[in-house]
Amino acid sequence: MTPIRILAAATVCFAALSSTPPVQAATWSWDYSAAGIAASGTFTTTDTPDSAGFFTVTAITGSRNGVAITGLEPAGSAIPGNDPYAVDDLVSIAGPQLTWNGFGYALADGNWVNPFSDGSTAWEYLSVPPYPQGAGQEVAVSFSAAPVDEPATVMLTLLGVCGLAAASRARRGR
Repeated sequence: MTPIRILAAATVCFAALSSTPPVQAATWSWDYSAAGIAASGTFTTTDTPDSAGFFTVTAITGSRNGVAITGLEPAGSAIPGNDPYAVDDLVSIAGPQLTWNGFGYALADGNWVNPFSDGSTAWEYLSVPPYPQGAGQEVAVSFSAAPVDEPATVMLTLLGVCGLAAASRARRGR
């Protein structure tokens, strides 16, 4: 392989790797915990953030203390027992990862949960039937969420690495 072909192959591989957009995954892994609380699962989000850097959560799976999550509270409405605090279902890669409104979800045992942030601390509001207004438990939690690599991004990265390896081998072979 001529030096010009090697350089061309390396340039194409570099372009493929560098043109992969920054993390804009539609699937996220999330979790939070505190004394007596352990919640985790996955989010499905929009592919691109809004102007403030937040992705909209469109679906949720997981569990809280071993109880299955059964659904996401729609943005613009409050979980039962937490009016007037409507959720916005937003999450960010950068901190704070949640907004003041946070997201809401239903549990299989009939309880509802609203994780949110005051800008420096993440909180969980737990609403238990019969959902008396404002009677739920609010606890500071340690929250984290991160996008999960999409298969296409992983494949582009592997393709680029293979191309660089092939170009390196060809150069050594001349």
